[in-house]
This record gives sequence, structure tokens and C-alpha cells, in this order.
Amino acid sequence: MTTAELVYEHLKQLPEPTLGRVLDFVEFLEQKQRQSGPAGGPEVTDGPRQPGSAQGQVWMAPDFDAPLEDFKDYQ
Repeated sequence: MTTAELVYEHLKQLPEPTLGRVLDFVEFLEQKQRQSGPAGGPEVTDGPRQPGSAQGQVWMAPDFDAPLEDFKDYQ
């Protein structure tokens, strides 16, 4: 049985109001796929992740761990 057939079998058992929500979700997925191109998702890379491969791509403020003024009354 194909995935589409399996989905159809499940859909036949749902009440009408729920089917409307399912249709909304399917249309959302279609729109998302059109926006991301033919592959339909992010680029997939082969192999294990390499530690440090994102080095220099993330910036963090020097005072990142400093207490926030907004929470001064709670500290």
C-alpha cells in the first residue's frame, strides 16, 4: 500500500470538521514546498557532523550572561 493510499484510509475515518483542518494543513505544506523549491526542504548533507564547522558563524554579546536590568528587582 502506498503512503497516499494509507493517508486516504485514515482520512476516510475522520469527521468532516477535522477534514477541513487537514485540508488547511495540506495546503500549507504545498505552499511551503513551492517556496522552498523542488526538493521541498533544507539541504541534506551526507556524513557525520564536524565539531567546530560553524565556528565564526555565531556571534554572542560579551555581556550575554550579565544580569538584565528588567529583572533587578527579582535578584
